Amino acid sequence: MASYNDIGIGEDLDWARIRKLFMIGLLGALMTLAGDMMLGWGVHDPAQGGMEGFLSAYVDLPDAKIFWSAFLGFLGIPLEALAYFGVYRLIAPFSRKQAHLYRSSILGMLAFGGCGVHVPCLASVFFYKYMHIASPETALEWSVRFGLYFLLPGMVFFMVFWLIHQIAHVGAFAKGLTPYPRQCWIFCPAVGMALTMLLKFLPETALRNALTAAWISIGNLWMFGGLLIMMNQAKSKGRA
Repeated sequence: MASYNDIGIGEDLDWARIRKLFMIGLLGALMTLAGDMMLGWGVHDPAQGGMEGFLSAYVDLPDAKIFWSAFLGFLGIPLEALAYFGVYRLIAPFSRKQAHLYRSSILGMLAFGGCGVHVPCLASVFFYKYMHIASPETALEWSVRFGLYFLLPGMVFFMVFWLIHQIAHVGAFAKGLTPYPRQCWIFCPAVGMALTMLLKFLPETALRNALTAAWISIGNLWMFGGLLIMMNQAKSKGRA
């Protein structure tokens, strides 16, 4: 069977740069993981239900943790998005169309992930915390309105590009449009995120809540880590 080197593709792959990008992605994911776990470390008030019950875990969150959670995501999420260009480099020699779709999703996630979703999310937590102190009876109403104005728009745009990203990623690997084995499609963020959310079936603890709050960053760790582990096999495939 002909390898991708036989059709001149292997020469287009700068494995050292791809590895470097994946390492940068791991760094960004670890930074975001730390920030997300700061936010999620706590338990909800079982006496409250609905949105108030969900937000009850953040009422006593120190301001310093809110700041560092926002700041680590502010830095880490763009690093994750930039590191996705390592995957783009894997796809580009095989399919310009698939690579263009993947690149478009990266640009959208870069634009909306950090400042469009993560930071406004922490701003909403900060707003609710102090609204709860100033006016407990109206805190939820005004916090929901704050979220609708300043968090929801970015979240909607982010989710559109996130879905495109997952579809393009899985499609490229499953169709053999990368030098990796086809089964490496499992190393996409969505799979790592889904595995993390299985923790929701466990009894509630601060650690469980912290890990599930970090589901996106864990998904990125799953992707970058898995692709790094399988890199030597992908390179040997090209030499076969």
